Amino acid sequence: MNEQHRWLAPAGKTIQNFMSSNSQREHALDIVRQLRDAGFEALWAGGCVRDSLLGREPKDYDVATNARPEEVQKLFGKRRTLAIGAAFGVIGILNKDNVLVEVATFRSDGAYLDGRHPSSVVFTTAEHDAERRDFTINGMFFDPVEDRVIDYVGGQADLQAGIVRAIGDPTARFTEDKLRMLRAIRFATTYSFKIEPVTLAAIQVMAHEVNVVSAERINAELTRLLVHPSRGHGLQLLNESGLLNPLLSELAEDASKQSEVWNNTLQSLERLDSTNVATALAALFIALPHSPVAKVGRRFRYSNKEIDLAVWLTKQLPHVRDAEQLPWPQVQRILTNEHADELLNLAQAVYGEQHPGLLRCVEYLALPIEKLNPAPLLTGDDLVRHGYRPGPHFAALLTAIRDAQLDGRIANESQALELAEKLINTREIHHKGTKDTKN
Repeated sequence: MNEQHRWLAPAGKTIQNFMSSNSQREHALDIVRQLRDAGFEALWAGGCVRDSLLGREPKDYDVATNARPEEVQKLFGKRRTLAIGAAFGVIGILNKDNVLVEVATFRSDGAYLDGRHPSSVVFTTAEHDAERRDFTINGMFFDPVEDRVIDYVGGQADLQAGIVRAIGDPTARFTEDKLRMLRAIRFATTYSFKIEPVTLAAIQVMAHEVNVVSAERINAELTRLLVHPSRGHGLQLLNESGLLNPLLSELAEDASKQSEVWNNTLQSLERLDSTNVATALAALFIALPHSPVAKVGRRFRYSNKEIDLAVWLTKQLPHVRDAEQLPWPQVQRILTNEHADELLNLAQAVYGEQHPGLLRCVEYLALPIEKLNPAPLLTGDDLVRHGYRPGPHFAALLTAIRDAQLDGRIANESQALELAEKLINTREIHHKGTKDTKN
């Protein structure tokens, strides 16, 4: 170690005090020890150091070393290693429980011709490796054997001050990978940090280039931002940084005018108590006259399940608003849906927790299960068993029977069958495709 190394023991604690024991941490420690025993330098790197110094349990641990990829594979054996990105110096190492830790060789990067990957890499020292990383708070190393932080880029000072700062020239860092602009917003949002002015200015100049990043990578960053309780602040940072228009143009005009729609959107996001990304997406556009949530969901490759839920929440929200005036069967159907809790979370965020419609829904949910969601008196199989020919009319028929049950107009299967016969005979339910209703 030389004099350029700086390390921190915060508030009388070492970094080890911040980390509870878990299998990946122990695996990462074993890897460092084995590399050290073989004569190599090895350190923990990046996010695990940042999160540990913040007193958070890291989601994963990464090891950086001066051992080259082929040396790592030789040391740990082919059966335990995966060439995840050997060309960039990254090897995955499995332990006996198949827990994976990535080991990367210290490197400097050549030009980023595709906006994500370097055209070439040169294996180098820890100091030069730190200089090619994105932000100072992500550029620190930690020696788990000697229990000290190694910091070439001023990450500890920025971490203590709550600052997101690009390492070196921010324009160069963002040119290498445009996603880093959105990552800056996400870090500032989720850690309640400020973006350093020169870094922010570079984002504002380059924001229009963010869409060269794949939709899947944008999805990952947007999701982590939207499910965080500070998502309202995150949306404001997207607007301030210039990233809102290229990413979520549907909100850009209202944001520029600071309109009522924009203010309502921020309020809904800030009040939302949910970690479901579909609910957050619904809240993001709920103040607009016509929600573009399905289009945006497809734009950023959200799953069909997530898009369908966001659309369902958007469509059902007015039913919560109007719950005091709506027929009980209509309200009952949404309250017994598996996503009713998310719908009420959205309603609370949009209308406020004392809204009469929301309070009525909460009151309904307290009903005994036999009142809130009694077993249906008839199913499609029951109708077939009683001689009814299946067809498209079954859905409307069963809905009408269910409504009558929930309204208390019928109470048993016999009454349900009588109602079915009446609905078809009076043509209230049309049976298309055949004149006969029974076989």
